[in-house]
Amino acid sequence: MAVKMKNDWWSCDGGGSGKQPAVGHEQETFSRRNLFLTAGLGALSWLSTRESALAQLAVNTQKQTDEVLVVIFLRGGADGLNVVVPYGEDEYYKLRPSLGIASPRDKTASAKDRALDLNGFFGIHPSMASLLPLYQGGELSFVHAIGSFDQTRSHFDAMSAMERGLPQASGSVSSGWLARHLDSSPHKGDSPLRAVAFGDVLPDSLRGAPGAISLETLDDFKLTASNQSQVEQALRAMYGVGKDDVSLAGQQTLKAMQQLNGLNVGSLKSTTKYPASDLGLGLSQVSMLVKSGIGLEVACLDKGGWDTHVAQGNSTGWQAGLMTDLSSGLSAFAADLGPKMKNVSVVVMTEFGRRAYENSGLGTDHGRGSFMILMGGGFKGGQVFGAWPGLKEGQLEGPGDLKVTTDYRNVLAEVMDKKLRNPSVSDVFPGLAYSAPGFCV
Repeated sequence: MAVKMKNDWWSCDGGGSGKQPAVGHEQETFSRRNLFLTAGLGALSWLSTRESALAQLAVNTQKQTDEVLVVIFLRGGADGLNVVVPYGEDEYYKLRPSLGIASPRDKTASAKDRALDLNGFFGIHPSMASLLPLYQGGELSFVHAIGSFDQTRSHFDAMSAMERGLPQASGSVSSGWLARHLDSSPHKGDSPLRAVAFGDVLPDSLRGAPGAISLETLDDFKLTASNQSQVEQALRAMYGVGKDDVSLAGQQTLKAMQQLNGLNVGSLKSTTKYPASDLGLGLSQVSMLVKSGIGLEVACLDKGGWDTHVAQGNSTGWQAGLMTDLSSGLSAFAADLGPKMKNVSVVVMTEFGRRAYENSGLGTDHGRGSFMILMGGGFKGGQVFGAWPGLKEGQLEGPGDLKVTTDYRNVLAEVMDKKLRNPSVSDVFPGLAYSAPGFCV
């Protein structure tokens, strides 16, 4: 049972997203559940299910892994054509006379307004300059014209498909793809921070993951000094003896709590400067968990605001500000972890791209093909992957969208298979005819 420490969220197909407050909580009598809630471990609302949370924290004797997957979801449909700019195709500038990002070779444009060259055909938006050294150093790559098979161009449906690991939103699978990965993969099993979403919501990709939690900061998930001794004594009295599954799991829970409270957050903080944003804070917290070696396997972060129907901007403006935050956060994360990045795989994804041509509001409407960013030790760096479909008439699909030529599931499945060493691709991505695209080392 996944755990949510904050309110849920909802999406509206018109392109926005909002938050809906919780409708209320049941009154509870003193019980084992109350004892854990008193401890300040928000994750222990697991006890609301019939299956004991303690059983879910039982020692798992499967093969251990030190690999960490970080998934950043850009909500709202990020415009891949202005992130990874196909400046080598003239049609791009015909479709976007106002929004197009100038070619690196365009001497009529200011240097600060030009795309930064990647491979002679593609360039990245100038506001993402901090990623260029990572790309050139072989630590980061892009995938273009990627997406799902969802044709609705609805935020809700497209996100639902991707977070459940399906080709489209329809289907009977309700759990998230990351939850199924965690359930089927070799893991340490003794850390209550195995799967964490930094933010105020638990993403659907983690729905059904045993012990997955959402929290704002690491301080949300620690015992307070005033109650630590009392809670530990009560747990020892309740579970400290016996060889049954619940008792053994309770003993393991005590060990995990001691490990959490022994975590010196101050010593893990870095002098690396992260952007002053929710994404920057979340990435800094993920870095601390990675450096702590406490058992993190999956971390999820969100960045919203990408639904740029009007006043999108080109080299500056609305979207450029989002790109600056994203690229600054990623580059800070890589600098902070340094050599530890070899065991960290970062995937940045979005539910769909934007229309190939700009609209009358100087924005872009919902489209299809978009992009991914792959960063870390698990990927072949310094490349733009994917089969480019072109932007000419007859090459676009639907009302004028970039075609999807790479199934997003194949990329995620390859990361899971080759980097995270989980071969259960058919369990995690049901119905996928898995064909590794060759983006992982």
